Amino acid sequence: MSSKHIETEAIRTQIERSQFLEHSNPLFLTSSYVFEDAEDMRTSFADEKQRNIYSRYSNPNTSEFIEKICLMEGAERGYAFASGMSAVFSTFAALLNADDHVISSRSIFGSTQTLFNNILPKWNISVSSFKIDELDTIESLIQPNTKLIYAESPTNPAVDILDLKRIGDIAKKHNIIFIVDNCFATPYLQQPIKFGANLVIHSATKLIDGQGRVLGGVTVGTSDLIQKIYLFARNTGPALSPFNAWILSKSLETLPVRVDKHCDNALKVATFLEAHDKVNFVKYPFLKSHPQYELAKQQMKLGGNVVAFEIKGGIDAGRNFLNSIKLLSLSANLGDTRSIVTHPASTTHAKLPEEDRLQTGITGGLIRVSVGLEHTEDIINDLKQALEN
Repeated sequence: MSSKHIETEAIRTQIERSQFLEHSNPLFLTSSYVFEDAEDMRTSFADEKQRNIYSRYSNPNTSEFIEKICLMEGAERGYAFASGMSAVFSTFAALLNADDHVISSRSIFGSTQTLFNNILPKWNISVSSFKIDELDTIESLIQPNTKLIYAESPTNPAVDILDLKRIGDIAKKHNIIFIVDNCFATPYLQQPIKFGANLVIHSATKLIDGQGRVLGGVTVGTSDLIQKIYLFARNTGPALSPFNAWILSKSLETLPVRVDKHCDNALKVATFLEAHDKVNFVKYPFLKSHPQYELAKQQMKLGGNVVAFEIKGGIDAGRNFLNSIKLLSLSANLGDTRSIVTHPASTTHAKLPEEDRLQTGITGGLIRVSVGLEHTEDIINDLKQALEN
């Protein structure tokens, strides 16, 4: 029986126990599976029965992980990938044909932007972009060959919020597939399918794992679209490994309690930064000064663990700030138990032209903090000394 509570679904959802009646699910480290006889093998390969054939197609560990994400997101079906970007690319590749058109928010992850700029054009797939505060332009960008609308909310790294229902209504009106990258929010804080998304993508490497251990990605949504993604992935091989799936499925058991603490710490960090005289502005969804604060409260349960702020002094001040950090980690990852600071303009987004960076809110002095689970005072004290140095 479904509990309808995410916290319980994340803990109690598991595949059928083996003959050993284990309490915690075991690892299924097998590349393939055996068949009872020729007819069992024939019907299995003819898709006349649902069963494991080869771990590139499915595996008990990946199936459990996918089922949990589907229950938490309110999705019908899903497929798990070796990384978040594998999920993003495979989803695009499965659904797009040569000469198709995509509409995307300009504020998206740098590697996704690289797909749009450098990879998809190989197949003459074009992309039109809209600013996060200009959703009224989306309909004007629609072409006869528009297949997808793509967005992140909150955005990476500027932590802006998009009106998912508004975009979902536009996509439904024009019969266009709406895909949301829900990585920053996790299925615990936000379920984009409620607002009209057809597919939801996660980099499970981030908060879903939560401890910086493994890579993983997942796409969930309607059965018809996932079937296309499954067939593409089954034949191209981007499957999540059973070991990583086992880690991620166990991680989901603690996702709600971890994210609650992440969000509590992040709000305290954002409040501290907003009052500091060396900070121009702070962006955190549940900070009342956030431009989309009311929208964030409607779409999200809490504000997430990422805080963006602009330090006075531009790009050089940003670099100096990173060099002054003592406790927090300098890393490109996020969603870890350990707090992480990044200076996008000189690292993750340095290859983008300055004009493109500014249009997505990435100024020279922008700092992204992935707030971890350390004691809040220790996080704040390190940020404070780095700002003062």
